[in-house]
Amino acid sequence: MVSVEATTRARALDRLRLGDAAFRHMTRAAAIGVLLLLTGVIISLIAGALPALRAFGFGFLTTEKWNPVTEKFGALAPIYGTLVTSFIAMLIAVPVGLMIAFFLTELCPPWLRRPIGIAIELLAGIPSIIYGIWGLFVFAPFLQGTLQPFLINTLGNVPGIAPLFSGPPYGIGVLTAGLILAVMVLPFVTSISRDVFEAVPPVLKEAAYGVGCTTWEVVRFVVLPYARVGVIGGVMLGLGRALGETMAVTFVIGNAHRISASLIAPGTTISATIANEFTEAVGDLYTSSLIALGLILFVITFIVLAAARYMLLRIERRIG
Repeated sequence: MVSVEATTRARALDRLRLGDAAFRHMTRAAAIGVLLLLTGVIISLIAGALPALRAFGFGFLTTEKWNPVTEKFGALAPIYGTLVTSFIAMLIAVPVGLMIAFFLTELCPPWLRRPIGIAIELLAGIPSIIYGIWGLFVFAPFLQGTLQPFLINTLGNVPGIAPLFSGPPYGIGVLTAGLILAVMVLPFVTSISRDVFEAVPPVLKEAAYGVGCTTWEVVRFVVLPYARVGVIGGVMLGLGRALGETMAVTFVIGNAHRISASLIAPGTTISATIANEFTEAVGDLYTSSLIALGLILFVITFIVLAAARYMLLRIERRIG
């Protein structure tokens, strides 16, 4: 009887060991597969970009001219447009998203919290091409008739910032693309910030209220410091979305390969340039230049994510 029980127990333990080993190998294979996939993408981008990088060298990054007829290509204008539109988007989306998250977790009545949360999630689920169509046919004409003339007439005469708001109101342009990106990034920043704010232990907030802190003081000195790692992660996720957005930006930025000091003027981004011209690229050098733009965008995104990770590590070490 004892031997039968021991045999049964041994078989059960063997099955558990086999299951555990299989699970360990499957997870390891999945992780290695991600690394192999990333390595393959990097190798493909480098191989495709080599002809353009050999032809133009470092000047590819510092030249604004983009002429497919003469096969003279420079990435400066798309790089500039990508960085400026993403900066405008984050400048608007981060504070607005944090304020919405604070309102939902600290001030919002229970009956209103769910409808606002659903609306934010719906914003995140709208396809980018829908944002582009709305931006081109609704938002851009609205800006052309209201906001852009106001900025030109008021800030266009202020010394120091006048060049940023000079020129005719086209409707489309870098500023319009940045605003569209802000709307698209807002749900990511808001949703992640709300989740990490709700994870703050209630006892910490109750203790702060108990010593006489106001709601603003509780948010500033308790909620935000406790959740800042998650907030930074949400901001970086939104920034990654802004850097790589294609269709919505393509509709409203104007797709002009030039750098202008004015935010109202048309411009272009890396993703918009690739989307507009890849199907029309004739010749190896033209195609290689577009792939080189993709490699530059990959490098920019990698640098941003690496900087965010380094910042999070420093915060975690300081917190202990």
